[in-house]
Amino acid sequence: MAGAAGDDEEDGMTGINVVPLVDIMLVLLIIFMVSTEFVQQELKNKIPPNIPVELPRAASAEETEPSLLSLVINKDGDLFLNGKEATQAEVKTYVDEMKGKGTKMQAVIAADERVSHGSVIELIDVIRIWGIDDFAINTKRQEIE
Repeated sequence: MAGAAGDDEEDGMTGINVVPLVDIMLVLLIIFMVSTEFVQQELKNKIPPNIPVELPRAASAEETEPSLLSLVINKDGDLFLNGKEATQAEVKTYVDEMKGKGTKMQAVIAADERVSHGSVIELIDVIRIWGIDDFAINTKRQEIE
């Protein structure tokens, strides 16, 4: 009798059910595919998704190179440096730091279409005073009808 009880324990699970594993992998694949689409859109717009900005449209809009100095003005007139809210003094400190390292600076300016023209011109004037003559204005491509 004692020998019969030991035989039952050896007949336990002899295989691994891979169906749940495959289900989990397919769900993860779908999540990665969807999140990749959002990342590609973010890189294409070059504006962090946490800053709500409606860019003006232009038929002659072109792709710009990534920049060390990405400036965004949202509809409320708040200034963002590389995705983080900043003041002009903080931007000036960052520019001085980068220039001290010998980095060639190019500014990419993105402003909400509802921001006054004067605010954008003021920002351009300030960065030119700081010695950054290369800048681009970020726009959305408009299809020509």
